[in-house]
Amino acid sequence: MNTPREQNLQALLQKGFAALERGDYETTGECCQQALQQQQDLVPAHFLVGLLGLETRDRRTAFNAFQSVVKLEPDHAAAWAQLARLYMSEGQVNRADAALRETRRIKPTDPNVLDLIGTTLSLMGEHSAAQAFYARANTAHPRHPPFMLNLANNLVYHGDSEQANAIFDDIVALQPDSPQAHWALATARKATDDSHISTMRELLKRHGNNPRARAFYAYAIGKELEDQQRWEEAFEAFSMGASARRETVEYDEAGEQAMFEYLEQHYTPEWLESRSEGEADSSPIFVLGQPRTGTTLVERIITSHSAVHSAGELQQFSLGLRRLSGYARPQRFSAELFAATQELDPARVGKLYLQSSARMRGTTPRFVDKLPQNYLMIPLILAALPNAKIVHLVRDPMDACFASFKQLFADAYLHSYDQEEMARHHARYRRLMACWRERFPGRFFDISYEDTARDLEPNARALIDYLDLPWEDACLDFHQQDSAVSTASAVQVREPAHTRSIGRWRRYEQQLEPMRRELLAQGVEV
Repeated sequence: MNTPREQNLQALLQKGFAALERGDYETTGECCQQALQQQQDLVPAHFLVGLLGLETRDRRTAFNAFQSVVKLEPDHAAAWAQLARLYMSEGQVNRADAALRETRRIKPTDPNVLDLIGTTLSLMGEHSAAQAFYARANTAHPRHPPFMLNLANNLVYHGDSEQANAIFDDIVALQPDSPQAHWALATARKATDDSHISTMRELLKRHGNNPRARAFYAYAIGKELEDQQRWEEAFEAFSMGASARRETVEYDEAGEQAMFEYLEQHYTPEWLESRSEGEADSSPIFVLGQPRTGTTLVERIITSHSAVHSAGELQQFSLGLRRLSGYARPQRFSAELFAATQELDPARVGKLYLQSSARMRGTTPRFVDKLPQNYLMIPLILAALPNAKIVHLVRDPMDACFASFKQLFADAYLHSYDQEEMARHHARYRRLMACWRERFPGRFFDISYEDTARDLEPNARALIDYLDLPWEDACLDFHQQDSAVSTASAVQVREPAHTRSIGRWRRYEQQLEPMRRELLAQGVEV
């Protein structure tokens, strides 16, 4: 029989976990504090502190709490799994890998832990290994929509749309009002009638006070209407979705403008010439630009070559800059970050990037890092990795802006949910790329999305030649690759090159007039 003190601690923990579940973080914190005052080494209380840190985005507290858990109880698989994901999100791949090894040593059976390990492996780009853990989680806890959703998304990445769609259907049968599942279902297959649209429109009415849910439903409805070429209705839905998503994000446009101005003012040819020698490794290939401009298409062309591996969208370069400079602000990119990184030793930056990305780079001589935002760091890449190759995607500005506007992103591209904000961001990006092109001539390769889609072979050959690779015919059959693609283009890249997206914005010319007008005002030709 438990003592009164043990009963009290158990009640406190139950109250704390229940408070966390309903989003009452103040009560959760109070329960943790009271429990730890009574017993400092109480493992579940430390674990709850870690979960609270995750929910409140207090990463330092989460790290410290989970580290306390594994120190007190080395076989706590859930804490090791949480640490692995935290390390991975910080770009500390070696530490993440070490934490995952601890989970494998413990051999967890808890489906929550199995699912979390799958998520971390996905962040590492190991989608096949992740699929095995997602499958085990679903076996251990069948018919649980969050686990089903992760498995289904993984199957989409692998091109197994048929099985993924079956799981999406099962999710909405179990949980009819599941905004993310409905959105995933709409994204994964082409709509031919109104049946799913009608269902989602009814569900949308329930979420007047939930902009995140409204965004999922509206974007899904827009996609299915566009499938059926119902252009006006589709735009109304995309616009509704963008407006809803804009309510949930904090886009600091003034801060972004200051960052672009800082880059243009300080990252000059003289700055690059003053740097010491970087890391000589020639294996990285950076494919960068704006999202939804063909970066995935070009990456697939390159990685169809036998000498090149797809490492995915790596955060390692910018995370390395943060670590070496001691930059700790929550904004991923800012003027302050680039001020802090100006005097870093290029060789240290290059070496850390190569070390921290080793797990994702495969075994081929070359690898592609396809993070679009790396365009911000082109001078830093040139300093740190002078023998790396850089490929920049160029696309019609209206098509590029609209492609982002109609896409629901996870937690990036916060500028893309308002037409005029999107246009001003795009103008800043174009000015910066023109600046890099003038200052560092010949140091990166511009490739046109439109030219490549219209006439694949000559553009693919020019690209492969720039990369100093011998030509392989497989580069024309990129759509036959069976490797996973974890981007918004996961379905489209299973197809051959096509021109359907060229000039797509003209279907919505009248509705996109605010975007076009702002681009013109910013000096962008459209």
